[in-house]
Amino acid sequence: MANNGEEALKQYCLEVARRAHQAAAELALVTGQQKSAWLHRSARLLHERSVALAEANRLDVAAAAGYGLTEAQVDRLRLTPERVASIAAALEEVAALPDPVGRILESSIRPNGLEVQKVQVPLGVVFFIYESRPNVTADAAALCVKSGNAVILRGGKEAAHSSAAIVAILDEAAADAGIPEGAVQLVSTIDRAAVGHFLNLPEYINVAIPRGGEGLIRRVAAEAKMPVIKHFAGNCHVYLDKAADPEMAVRLTVNAKCQRMGVCNAAESLVVHAAVAESLLPRVGRALIEAGIEIRGDAQTCMLVAEAKPATEQDYTEEYLGPVISVRVVESLDAAIQHINRCGSQHTEAIVTNDLAAARQFAARVDSSAVMVNASTRFNDGGEFGLGAEIGISTDKFHARGPCGINELTSYKYVVYGSGQVRQ
Repeated sequence: MANNGEEALKQYCLEVARRAHQAAAELALVTGQQKSAWLHRSARLLHERSVALAEANRLDVAAAAGYGLTEAQVDRLRLTPERVASIAAALEEVAALPDPVGRILESSIRPNGLEVQKVQVPLGVVFFIYESRPNVTADAAALCVKSGNAVILRGGKEAAHSSAAIVAILDEAAADAGIPEGAVQLVSTIDRAAVGHFLNLPEYINVAIPRGGEGLIRRVAAEAKMPVIKHFAGNCHVYLDKAADPEMAVRLTVNAKCQRMGVCNAAESLVVHAAVAESLLPRVGRALIEAGIEIRGDAQTCMLVAEAKPATEQDYTEEYLGPVISVRVVESLDAAIQHINRCGSQHTEAIVTNDLAAARQFAARVDSSAVMVNASTRFNDGGEFGLGAEIGISTDKFHARGPCGINELTSYKYVVYGSGQVRQ
């Protein structure tokens, strides 16, 4: 959409939100079979239209240099035949998930004969702001509609052509399956002011979900007039307990840090119990250095790992999203937990230990959306948790926490069946 002035932009956002609100009301009558049929049809069309998708994606890739994207970011943007097939497979996976809408969570019959049911219901309209990855467009649309929600997609300009081509396919399949018009809408303007207009429409939009850099997320959290599902940062820790298996400690630390560095569930901080620091830290440090990681540590770390650089206090709260890790040696499990709760971002924390009591204490006392015992932080992911996919990870405590799939895109209401009862 051409930007014809602030009033025109505001009106455009209002119309999109109204269409989504109407679609959400109509989705209440759409069956689970219809939603699954839409997803299966969309998956087939993705395969059939792969040439058109590739052409749209080429336009985005060609423009990427002008947006200042790094080669890694361009790679995330690029759609290969294998990646299109993966997007289609993800839609099929969401289709196979049980439909949460209308599920009776609890039911009881009161002494007066009233039947009280707690029933799962959609949130309504989701405003989703996200980074430039075409697969996220399809994932978010699938999760929202499967859970009975209409969605307004505000993707990055870097993937505008790819996202538009994907949404066109979803729209075509929606018409075939009886999904309401407006259930999935892609914002057609790149004007950043549009985000502010949408965030000021709580009468039409029920929840905002930002997925991207910390600056974007903080802006949405500050401006939104509706609830926000979010996490600000992913300063994730690996703690090597005094009862850690040495081989496992090396393997899990390297995987948590190096398997994919630019994501929110990659480890950014390593905490080591002093009782095993002398024997374990040089081995772990060597493995990290060989993987190209810069170590920034406290005095004991620098003494045990010659290549380590002195850490500042800021290093212990930093989300590097790159080849740097902070390291601290602590005197006890209690000190490790205190350090993690003070410096972490409540995203993902891991303990490596053969001491079950230590593992249980760590899991109970660490305040985080996910705690891993003898497993990499990289597993905090909707697909890895069996949710099918995720629309994001929340570090809040209300209403969702951790990976957010179709169940986290719902709420509940009470439905009460009577036979004429009146309250005395």
